[in-house]
Amino acid sequence: MLNYVIRRLLLAVVVLIIVTIGIFMLIEISPGDPVAMMLTGQEMLLVTASKQQEFIEAQRERLGLNVPAPIRYVKWLAGVSKGQLGFSMIYSEPVTKMIGERVGPTLLLMGIALFISAVFGVLIGIISGVWQYSVVDYVSTLFSFAGISVPSFFLALIIIYLFALRLHWFPAAGMYTIGGPGGLSDLLWHACLPSTVLAWDNMANLVRYTRSAILETIKAEYVTAARAKGLSEKRVILLHVLRNALIPVVTIIGLRIPYFFGGAVIIETVFAWPGLGRLLVEAVYSKDYPVILGLNLIIALAVLLTNLLVDLSYAFIDPRIKYG
Repeated sequence: MLNYVIRRLLLAVVVLIIVTIGIFMLIEISPGDPVAMMLTGQEMLLVTASKQQEFIEAQRERLGLNVPAPIRYVKWLAGVSKGQLGFSMIYSEPVTKMIGERVGPTLLLMGIALFISAVFGVLIGIISGVWQYSVVDYVSTLFSFAGISVPSFFLALIIIYLFALRLHWFPAAGMYTIGGPGGLSDLLWHACLPSTVLAWDNMANLVRYTRSAILETIKAEYVTAARAKGLSEKRVILLHVLRNALIPVVTIIGLRIPYFFGGAVIIETVFAWPGLGRLLVEAVYSKDYPVILGLNLIIALAVLLTNLLVDLSYAFIDPRIKYG
């Protein structure tokens, strides 16, 4: 297994380099000048019209933007090898520090959403698969199709209007109550709506995949043989059906991790949640390429490590699986 892990980690390094090169090229060909975006407003008013271009060129030289793109990428990659992600062109702060300040809120949302979607999605999917064509099965199928069909941003607006503006049960945005007591309870209270919206689509997908896995496993010959031996239906489901049906479900949970990051970008923007997703949107608007590259590197690394952990978990779910 150690050799397998080493091979996967080496492959992950290659994938990360390819991802960052692709992101860097997209930033380069995208319209807009980051220096011009930085110097709008009062800073440009202090500079006469005749010297504005000269001032912009001086700022480009200070930020290293006058250097050819391949050289800038190599310099950035050299900094990454030393654990440095560069400095934000807009905020003049280390990218590592900015990510460190924002990663906590995002992980909180993703953790709550992953727990909700995994527990309830798998549980509802199991019930729906075991009791096929029951009322629960029809309701869960309807829920899964609705969850997949409704866009997360639209659902977020509906939930904000209903539970925040009309019923006043939850806050509409932010992470803490302004002037409030703060604390863990206030934080979790603010996280309820965004984490629920983030979990909605993933839970609907897990219900569908778990139901399909259960139905496929129930029809297997070894399940029929177990029933022929006189085992109770409960033991057949627990020992034979669930054990084998969980393997593809674990795969789906791992593959949904990138969707959590993608959903966080939208959800954090709608709910004004100060996480990595909102930081990425701000960086894209201002074309702050060190922040964009740093965030995409961290997200890609998290996705690759999650997929590796999912693959390794197969050996614990089913000891028959071996890695050479």
